[in-house]
Amino acid sequence: MVNTETIRTIVGIIGNVISFGLFLSPVPTMATIVKGKSAQEFKSDPYVATLLNCMLWVFYGMPFVHPDSLLVITINGSGFVIELAYITIFLIYSPARKKTMVIKTKSVKYMPFTLSFANFCNGIVWFIYALLKLDPYILVPNGLGSLFGLFQLGLYATYYKRTNWDEDDTRRSEVELSNT
Repeated sequence: MVNTETIRTIVGIIGNVISFGLFLSPVPTMATIVKGKSAQEFKSDPYVATLLNCMLWVFYGMPFVHPDSLLVITINGSGFVIELAYITIFLIYSPARKKTMVIKTKSVKYMPFTLSFANFCNGIVWFIYALLKLDPYILVPNGLGSLFGLFQLGLYATYYKRTNWDEDDTRRSEVELSNT
């Protein structure tokens, strides 16, 4: 029979693979930003939050805080480097002047499905991982994260059909601004 520690390690490795996918899921968004040489309407907030999240998990995984957390340290150390690269891309390609008004479009055009889906899967796997050892420090934030990920997927499903994928928001905003 397989013991709990072996199952925990296997689930942890699966969690690391999914987490790595989560960290790489914004690559198409970053490619769009680099190709267009503009951050467009994309927001950097999720990447800053993920960077801070990775920093805290690396600290949590340190041997003097929580021994035997090699899986937590390795994936979050990798996530830290990846998110730092994304933030650097935003800093390079963000406009010099910030816009003062954000138009609420009820559109998922700038909400990547892969990021929302990977976030949901990541939360579920790490929630299961924490259940196996009853670790509340991993269980609570990842349980909440999976619920928020499910909520994001619900929003995506709700607004997907309403999204105008062909509309060029930047040009429309420039025309509207020039008329005022």
